[in-house]
Amino acid sequence: MTGAPTTGAGGPDLRVAVVVITHDRRDELLLALSRLRELPEQPHVVVVDNGSTDGTADAVRTQHPWVELIASPENLGAVGRNLGVARLDTPYVAFCDDDTWWDPGSLRTAADALDAHPRLAVVTARILVEPGGVEDPIVAELRDSPVVGADWLPGPALGSFLAGASVLRREAFTEVGGFSERLWLGGEEELMAGDLAAAGWELCYLSTIAIHHQASTARDPHKRRQDGIRNTLWTTWLRRPFRPALRRTVHLLRTVPRDRVTARGLLAAARGLPWVVRERRVLPPHAEARFAALENAQRSSTARRYVS
Repeated sequence: MTGAPTTGAGGPDLRVAVVVITHDRRDELLLALSRLRELPEQPHVVVVDNGSTDGTADAVRTQHPWVELIASPENLGAVGRNLGVARLDTPYVAFCDDDTWWDPGSLRTAADALDAHPRLAVVTARILVEPGGVEDPIVAELRDSPVVGADWLPGPALGSFLAGASVLRREAFTEVGGFSERLWLGGEEELMAGDLAAAGWELCYLSTIAIHHQASTARDPHKRRQDGIRNTLWTTWLRRPFRPALRRTVHLLRTVPRDRVTARGLLAAARGLPWVVRERRVLPPHAEARFAALENAQRSSTARRYVS
């Protein structure tokens, strides 16, 4: 990618590219790519196909030859985003799922905010649920975030972020090593958010950017819940001090459904304890304070529940 970045109201914006991960959602992905193609920013798009068996890769090559395609022979989960980012030289990268698409102008607005605030690593967008364009329930929690951040932030400070609805500074992403291979997929952002905060980076919600989400029906909700429980526990045990880690663990055990899906998630978490203990690195106080500030919101949240 060459040329000077465009920062005006029109024309391509070479400051930001888009990385999309997908798995066996050919039709949803093709629609999302059509919408990304129409954006005024004309972003470079990298699609990482995580071992799809439904002809996704061939369809992208045929119908969207303008896209840079990485066809992985296996499902890498969130780590597929790492491969996509490694192909880029733009200062900023917007993540996008195969059932989401960015609102026209939002990528430019996000890049402007990141340009203006050099220690800002992540901006998370307002999420509009389609059809209908109503705000996702999580938006209220982002807007009313109790986290205390730097006074120069252009929006409410966040303790974590939603990868499929965020634009990141590539330098910060690379500095913390991208998404963890251990976690695969499901709540993988929380671990990265803690490491970004520990390294002195800021995260915020930005109401002036938006992403549309039309949830795919091609998903395994039980697998998502199982991995979400496991990853929440692993992240908690890896980064939180002993007492907060114990408190969150007990709360999770009390509130998750008592069924086989939960049992599999808890067993997977327990099996990871040997490596968790070896790799445990407690967050410094300023970063831990962000997670501590979220505890009450997490307990009362209606948008973040382990159900399937």
